[in-house]
Amino acid sequence: MKWSEPLDDDEALLPGIVGDSPAMREVARLVRLVAPTPASVLLVGETGTGKEVVARAIHRLSPRAEGPYVRVNCCALAESLLESELFGHVKGAFTGAIDNKTGRFEAAHGGTIFLDEISSMSPKLQVKLLRVLQEKEFERVGESRTIHVDTRVIAATNQYLEDEIIAGRFRDDLYYRLNVVSLELPPLRERREDIPALARFFLARHAEEHRRDPPELTPAVIKLLLDYDWPGNVRELENYMERAVVLAGGGPLTPNLLTPPGQAAKRWR
Repeated sequence: MKWSEPLDDDEALLPGIVGDSPAMREVARLVRLVAPTPASVLLVGETGTGKEVVARAIHRLSPRAEGPYVRVNCCALAESLLESELFGHVKGAFTGAIDNKTGRFEAAHGGTIFLDEISSMSPKLQVKLLRVLQEKEFERVGESRTIHVDTRVIAATNQYLEDEIIAGRFRDDLYYRLNVVSLELPPLRERREDIPALARFFLARHAEEHRRDPPELTPAVIKLLLDYDWPGNVRELENYMERAVVLAGGGPLTPNLLTPPGQAAKRWR
């Protein structure tokens, strides 16, 4: 689907989203369309582009906003541990299962579950996830009793799942279930006009955390930020702004405080 109509002038961007570029206004428009529905959403974008921030915004703008929001990083755990984390287990199901465990899907009943790095999920778990999406049911590891859940699924990946399907690493039927609505988040280098606002936001946030006055963004510093390609996207910019707050020590923010340590000069255009 193509979403090309602009947002109304008086329509705010998403909860937690900083920036007013055309690219982010498109993101906001699509999120506001899909949030009130029960549709599954697939978020695609490079690492650090803010996929979880958008997932939380969808949840907060949905009828499930008062319900739980549960995040799972699918690449952080081995297959057996991830299965238990998602679906739970009963005592004695495997070595180390000393008690019953409620899974994340069950914990997210009535709310939203965010499955980050979905492309790393094993074929076995892909089958089980497909059943949850289709039938809204599953069994805990080591148990035959079927559990029914009402949980909205938002998945995210920094890979193109079409390529993973061709390579035989991702199920096409699961892809179609997850990809009811897909939303691609632009990298920061493609929405440079948002960089000053994001930088000020992160300076203020980390100045408060470190109990310092936020340093001022000078034109020279802004130019430096705009000239960098930000391969780590918004996450990298936030890290740089925190570093700047720490190194400025309550004084002015100067360009030398933002020179990325260990980075090749070619990163700066």
